[in-house]
Amino acid sequence: MSLLEVDDVVVQFGGVTAVNHASFTAHAGRITGLIGPNGAGKTTCFNVISGLQRPTRGKVRFEGRAVTRLPVHRRSRRGMGRTFQRLEAFGSLSVRENVRVAFDIHRGPVGWVRPAAADVDALLERVGIASYAAERADSIPTGTARLLELARCLAGRPKLLLLDEPSSGLDETETDAFGELLRELAAEGRAILMVEHDMDLVMGVCDDIHVLDFGSVIASGPPSLIRSDPAVQKAYLGYSDLDEDAGTDDLTSTRVLPAVPEEVR
Repeated sequence: MSLLEVDDVVVQFGGVTAVNHASFTAHAGRITGLIGPNGAGKTTCFNVISGLQRPTRGKVRFEGRAVTRLPVHRRSRRGMGRTFQRLEAFGSLSVRENVRVAFDIHRGPVGWVRPAAADVDALLERVGIASYAAERADSIPTGTARLLELARCLAGRPKLLLLDEPSSGLDETETDAFGELLRELAAEGRAILMVEHDMDLVMGVCDDIHVLDFGSVIASGPPSLIRSDPAVQKAYLGYSDLDEDAGTDDLTSTRVLPAVPEEVR
């Protein structure tokens, strides 16, 4: 059974339909990509899953139980963890202190159940930012801040990781290391659902991919099928190989895909 089920979700803002009868799943132990052009509704879907946005209709199930009406903090307690497209670190605290705060929130009232320093440092080491432990969070590079958000998320020991543009700001070497980290986290039994514009990363690490366009899921499947799907090519390129007799690039080439942050409301 799927760890996460998004069932026929619709989100409307006035006369605008941001998500249009979207249904998709994420499974424990697997990395799932949620991709699509800018404005396709990906972040809105994340907001529905995490509880920041009430859907107009449809349901969200987690571990087989409906959570559509649960507030954010109760979903977190059940095992959902999320990072954001817009960085949300405590800028005046150090990197180590940011992670310690996350441990405090998830483990109990401050001063009652405190994490061991070794736990915090081990988590920083795992995500690859231990060398920044004493730096203020507002002074570190964007890519490092992304990894800090992941470390804070992992402090809650989530069963489901919702990662919104997690590789933004990482260079090629850092992105490769990040991909390996994702595989390790999934191998430990977590479900990972990732919104990402870096198609090399998506195609390299995802087991399953769902493609959104104008709020609707237009394709689902493994990377090998998504690359050559005519509907996906048309969404990204404006045409598909089936529309033109002449050969055209498909999703094996990352240069045809958007690589800018989306703004979805």
